[in-house]
Amino acid sequence: MGAMLSGAWTESATPVAPPTSANPGVRTMAYAALVTGAYSGLLSLLIYGVAWLLRVPMEVEMVAGLQVVPWFAVLLLPVVAAEIGAIASLLVRGRKGAARIVFWVGTSIAVASLIPLVMQPSSVLISTRIWLGVMHLITWLLVVPQIARIIGDSEPGRHEEHEVVNG
Repeated sequence: MGAMLSGAWTESATPVAPPTSANPGVRTMAYAALVTGAYSGLLSLLIYGVAWLLRVPMEVEMVAGLQVVPWFAVLLLPVVAAEIGAIASLLVRGRKGAARIVFWVGTSIAVASLIPLVMQPSSVLISTRIWLGVMHLITWLLVVPQIARIIGDSEPGRHEEHEVVNG
């Protein structure tokens, strides 16, 4: 089976090793956000393409009236949202319950981000709202739980807890 892995990170909730300090920093969180946000953006762009093929008008009400959601916004907004959320999650790094805090605050923000979509005027088709809502859901699914897991590794007693169970 190969060499057995060793190190404090082997019992981590994350599938990859956190930094040696077990307290993720700006660089670690920015990288995690870039990866999760990019995957989310690419999947959202794929969904946008399918909607376009199905002739769903991806038009939403903006200040200047109905406007088509640009493809590059679909690609880049998940990355920007992930980066902001990941860096903001550092505010609770090292606190007890950090993973739960990040998860539920991230979930609340994701739900709040749906409000402008739901509040669109009747000129915006329900099909457009559904497709855009699916993109929001994908971003939430890929970003929030992973960022919460990484921040959770900084919780006090997280690694000692695993040593008692396994040791």
